[in-house]
Amino acid sequence: MAADYYDVLGVPRTANESDIKRAYRQLARQHHPDVSSDKHGAESKFKEINEAYEVLSDPQKRANYDRFGHAGDGGGGFGNFGGGEGFGDIFDMFFGAARGQAAQRRNGPARGSDLRYDIEITLAQAFSGTQRDISFNHLASCVTCKSSGAEPGTLITPCDRCSGGGVMRQVRQTPLGQFVTQTTCTKCGGDGQTIPSPCHTCRGRGRVETEKSLTVKIPAGVDDGSRIRITGSGEAGIRGGSDGDLYVYLSVTRHERFRREGLDIAVDVPVSFPQAALGGEVLVPSLEGELPLQIQAGTQSGSMYRMRGRGMPSVRGSARGDELVTIHVVVPSKLTKRERELLEAFAREGGDLVEERSFLDRLKDAFTAD
Repeated sequence: MAADYYDVLGVPRTANESDIKRAYRQLARQHHPDVSSDKHGAESKFKEINEAYEVLSDPQKRANYDRFGHAGDGGGGFGNFGGGEGFGDIFDMFFGAARGQAAQRRNGPARGSDLRYDIEITLAQAFSGTQRDISFNHLASCVTCKSSGAEPGTLITPCDRCSGGGVMRQVRQTPLGQFVTQTTCTKCGGDGQTIPSPCHTCRGRGRVETEKSLTVKIPAGVDDGSRIRITGSGEAGIRGGSDGDLYVYLSVTRHERFRREGLDIAVDVPVSFPQAALGGEVLVPSLEGELPLQIQAGTQSGSMYRMRGRGMPSVRGSARGDELVTIHVVVPSKLTKRERELLEAFAREGGDLVEERSFLDRLKDAFTAD
């Protein structure tokens, strides 16, 4: 007779959703086949735990279970068609074959899992491109048994319980006819084969955890959140399956002076009042070093100059963004006696009058190029 699902998870029938989830996670970690020395026993227990959680975590399935119990146990509701068989056997008549085929596919090749690695770089490194040496742990193919899981010189044999099919078939005679149910083989866990002499290195898993080192080349122009795929550097495949991939996610730290806007780089540049009034050449910082910029006489604070082709490169081609330079006129907080006399003379000559410029003139200044 099937075990009570509440007993399997060790929770009372009044347990809420959080209690059920907490109990499931604790038991799943405890009985996971990868951490248990008794692999076959752990797989059976692990499947039982998952089956119980699948029912009790679903409100509708749980309500049906609370009312009718296990299918075919004579709990009422959908079933007892006179022969003691419940609605689960009718369901298996239609879908049991599909479940059996899914179980049988477990003994075929399986692709390894993908992995993720996070790297943090500076804006300057994103501009010029760089490379990083990284190392991480992953499941690699066992070299001792060549991923077979069997001790060298020994054989992998078909499961004697399911005859290598990975499923168990049961035929039942009911008033509605002959029903066939198929369940995953509890001895081989659906693999269809057993390993009498497991490999001493990987303990029959065919994979071992090991450290892997490689160099990641980061192209110029990458942005925050960019992803680099390194094919075949993830977990090793199972039963001859292909290896997974490694995905490197990039995080670009914020620069203390530059701001990235797509492919463009924005920067604020302070200039003195005489420089803004008279115009001339100023040195502007960039990711390539200082660059000369010619500003016009009468440049107002907040004016923006565009230095074409001085921004970020594109990772998809030869295109380059621009550098957007915003001018900020700095007003001195302290003046010498001579500076004050000169400014007072300038004011007497009309320099303290504010010129009201037209909207079109201000718009033209905003898009002035070098």
